[in-house]
Amino acid sequence: METTEKSVTTTSDEGKTIAIIAYITLIGFVVALVMNSSKKHPLASFHIRQMLGLLLTGLVVGMVGVIPILGWIINLVAVFFFLYMWIMGLISAVNGREKVLPFLGEKYAEWFKNL
Repeated sequence: METTEKSVTTTSDEGKTIAIIAYITLIGFVVALVMNSSKKHPLASFHIRQMLGLLLTGLVVGMVGVIPILGWIINLVAVFFFLYMWIMGLISAVNGREKVLPFLGEKYAEWFKNL
């Protein structure tokens, strides 16, 4: 019985570790994708989807920054917005919870559900 409990805890810890790695830079996101590709951990998959959405949304908003003045203002506001969302996602991963990111998290889960 102890072995079963340990394997469940180990699996949970492994998924939690992958989820945390997903939030640490773009390289960490790619590493998390590779680590989660063979054995899918539900927690890790959830946070990988959330981070993918955050990265893609940041990329799209970053393209708006090409527009002088208005684009710069939008980017400045977006930096704080994405920083807040990233911190909330990282805290959720550290706590081992599947809590969607504020504002767009539910959409990310819906759009990337096949990942």
